[in-house]
Amino acid sequence: MTATPLTLQDRPGTPIDPSVDHEIQAIVSGETNTETCNTDLAAGPWNFDTRPGYGPGASMGDVIPAGSPRQGELPLEYREASDADLHARILAAKQTLGDRVMVLGHFYQREEVIEHADYVGDSFQLAGAAKEHPEAEAIVFCGVHFMAETADLLSTPKQAVILPNLAAGCSMADMANIDQVEECWEDLEEVYGPMDQQDADGLVPVVPVTYMNSSAAIKGFVGRHGGIVCTSSNARTVLEWAFARGRRVLFFPDQHLGRNTAKAMGVPLEQMPMWNPNRALGGNDESTLEDARVILWHGFCSVHRRFTVAQIDKARSDFPGVRVIVHPECPMDVVDAADEAGSTDYIRKAIAAATEPTVFAVGTEINLVQRLAAEYPQHTIFCLDPVVCPCSTMYRIHPGYLAWVLEGLVSGNVINQITVPADVADPARVALERMLAAKPIADGRNKS
Repeated sequence: MTATPLTLQDRPGTPIDPSVDHEIQAIVSGETNTETCNTDLAAGPWNFDTRPGYGPGASMGDVIPAGSPRQGELPLEYREASDADLHARILAAKQTLGDRVMVLGHFYQREEVIEHADYVGDSFQLAGAAKEHPEAEAIVFCGVHFMAETADLLSTPKQAVILPNLAAGCSMADMANIDQVEECWEDLEEVYGPMDQQDADGLVPVVPVTYMNSSAAIKGFVGRHGGIVCTSSNARTVLEWAFARGRRVLFFPDQHLGRNTAKAMGVPLEQMPMWNPNRALGGNDESTLEDARVILWHGFCSVHRRFTVAQIDKARSDFPGVRVIVHPECPMDVVDAADEAGSTDYIRKAIAAATEPTVFAVGTEINLVQRLAAEYPQHTIFCLDPVVCPCSTMYRIHPGYLAWVLEGLVSGNVINQITVPADVADPARVALERMLAAKPIADGRNKS
């Protein structure tokens, strides 16, 4: 898969406003009776940069690890600039920089940022776009921290990868830190014996698999211990790769992607114990671990955890014949109740391929859903969750930060560069290369 090149001319004009920010502003001003999970979303994200936490939005209740990156104060001129002024300044900076800079925008970014992206895609597609454009001196990654790290891993040493707001982390990625994972590995080794020792069938006791939504340190751990990285698109292919090499898989940080994928492959739920890093042996006994096929880390995406079976039931009641598509980071009962489950790219392609007017109820981040509704007005497309609650950390990227880092490049200053140390980067690349070498299967899963 590759990221999708975008230009302003490519964006179809429709009467549907794709801007989540506009909707939140209308909610706060009382112009609409739609609900939002936090009215603070209407404020500029710089109001939260000095505070600990992920900020308002889906992850606002998650506990942020001590020492997480924080963004310094954004200069006043960018905080006070109007939307129109920021738009013009970004366009001017990009025109000045030309091919020296490439702006990458994740599917979940706010519309006001996406309209300036040279490529739009998921985290892996965008990292691939960075790798395919070695001529760019700077890569401005409008996403979250682990994505910028991955771009740094795959780009050339001469390229600078920039994250416009250092506070744009990921609560799911933070749910598995390197100390916890190494301690887990040591505990498992006491149960299974040496992790590099093959049995009579040539299989090692455990193969570690990390979701792309994890830190570079975790990817490096996986690379050092014979493991592999996966995305939501190729999780099944990667699990098949791992099962060909090990008796069990340790899957982190997202329990739901691991469970949904393994269940679809026929792994019984009783052979998928949870590993809670705050409990002895992850909250398991040795017998349970001996019988395990997939050990699931106690992590989750706070965006996708908001979706429920009750929301699906209401969509089916309100719109008979509705087509329900959800992301595999959703809980198992939600995935089971939906018609289809697949990655963000799968959802986008499924809607694009529909030839007749269709009602789609979509279980993924609201910015992507509203953008799809605007792009395909022949369909009725809505988010399963009626409460407007974007990803807290994606929403930390604002046009003010994008203008700031781009104008910094114009003046010769690289702001907020993300660099992965070599001792982490080298094994992390090994894990990524293993994923690239694994033969992919069809994107997503159609259950009909």
